[in-house]
Amino acid sequence: MRFHATFSWVSQIKNRVPSLFRSNQASRSSFSELQSNDQKRCSFGIAFDIDGVILRGSVPIGGSPQALRRLYGKSGDLKIPYLFLTNGGGIPETRRAKELSELLGVDILPRQIVQGHSPFRNLLERFENELIVATGKGDPALVMSEYGFKKVLSMDEYASYFKGIDPVSQYKMWTTKPLPDKKSPLIPSYNVSSEKIKAVFVVSDPVDWGRDIQVLCDILKSGGLPGKANGDQPPLYFAADDLEYQVFLFCLCNHVHFYGFP
Repeated sequence: MRFHATFSWVSQIKNRVPSLFRSNQASRSSFSELQSNDQKRCSFGIAFDIDGVILRGSVPIGGSPQALRRLYGKSGDLKIPYLFLTNGGGIPETRRAKELSELLGVDILPRQIVQGHSPFRNLLERFENELIVATGKGDPALVMSEYGFKKVLSMDEYASYFKGIDPVSQYKMWTTKPLPDKKSPLIPSYNVSSEKIKAVFVVSDPVDWGRDIQVLCDILKSGGLPGKANGDQPPLYFAADDLEYQVFLFCLCNHVHFYGFP
């Protein structure tokens, strides 16, 4: 009864959420095309979690590599299509696929990786050429750039344009990775003093929570341009809704719009 109720709830949520979180036809066909065209089509596929199921940290659990190899035929063709489904992220699917391939000894394709932020691809048409901010640990800006977004700034980069936007920065004992040289011709130039942020994406759980909450509040309350008159709030998208995200979300609860629920 408990499991039945759980799956019924998941089904209801799936029917309520917008297209951002629904699998489109291209995604479904990509999953089925993991098998060779000359093979008899398998009637089912497998979705694996990664942490605690396939890997513990960077170490394969039990016989997970051997189990994955059994999904392939003797000739190396995939008999049973599978993918990895995780609410983790912060790195591009291309890099995650390469890492898993090396750890597990099988050839894993980027399209077999579905991370918490993978549905952000479906917002490309809306924000492809708009200035957006991506925050979280790892390489959130690189993740969004690989999805095709043209004008992406990480939170570190965006905050560096505003002196004093992080009022306690002088007291912090840690350092962030070096920022790109803004004067380099290879680095895109954005006029953040006049161009509004059109959307913010929390790609993974933030590292510097205090600063990120401060900057996000400034962006959202000002209509996308900190220090200016209030305007329409740009949308804020969260990649996942687990414990750490929930705490961060709670701190921003007055500025967040929930999508997909009545």
